[in-house]
Amino acid sequence: MLDKNGIARRIAQEVKDGMYVNLGIGIPTLVANYIPEGIRVVLQSENGILGMGPFPVMGKEDADLINAGKQTITLLNGSSIFDSAMSFGMIRAQKVDLTILGAMEVSEQGDIANWKIPGKMVKGMGGAMDLVASAKHIIVAMQQVNKAGQSKLLPRCALPLTGVRCVKKIVTELGVYEIAEGGGFRLLERAPGVSVDYIRASTAGTLIVDHEVCEMHD
Repeated sequence: MLDKNGIARRIAQEVKDGMYVNLGIGIPTLVANYIPEGIRVVLQSENGILGMGPFPVMGKEDADLINAGKQTITLLNGSSIFDSAMSFGMIRAQKVDLTILGAMEVSEQGDIANWKIPGKMVKGMGGAMDLVASAKHIIVAMQQVNKAGQSKLLPRCALPLTGVRCVKKIVTELGVYEIAEGGGFRLLERAPGVSVDYIRASTAGTLIVDHEVCEMHD
């Protein structure tokens, strides 16, 4: 079973040379720490940054350098800072190749709910709706089961939607999935020490296992 850093490490393998990548709040921000060596990737934040680096080491933080989640960051050589209007212009013009988002729920059709729980105060939806409407490719990083033991991979999302039929791939503490054509969570890889039967019991939506599922590796 993977921890949050393990999920981020596995998603970093999906990042390809030359990509412009937006990292959402939560687990996705950790992906910056695991970009494979030898490839050049430009990380974008919707508050107006191109060229984010990994998180700063303790004691080296600069409070003036933050991402959209108000976490301190580092900047790589050649990075740039600009206003959020220009940033969202990049997003809406589909200049971002890959978006990595957290989620509260994902449906077997690729719908995502990640911005609001009814009855709970939220500051706003952030840039998620623009990102899911404009990104070329969306990967979700999330915990598959909530604290009550209930699956968050569902036939249909119960929470207010952020986007419809937009998610392509999901990485959780239990495995890697893609949204199958026609719907369903196709299991591609299972986390170390996790069985297919355990994954099946932790997936409320349709789970598709149509091949021998290998254990993921770094």
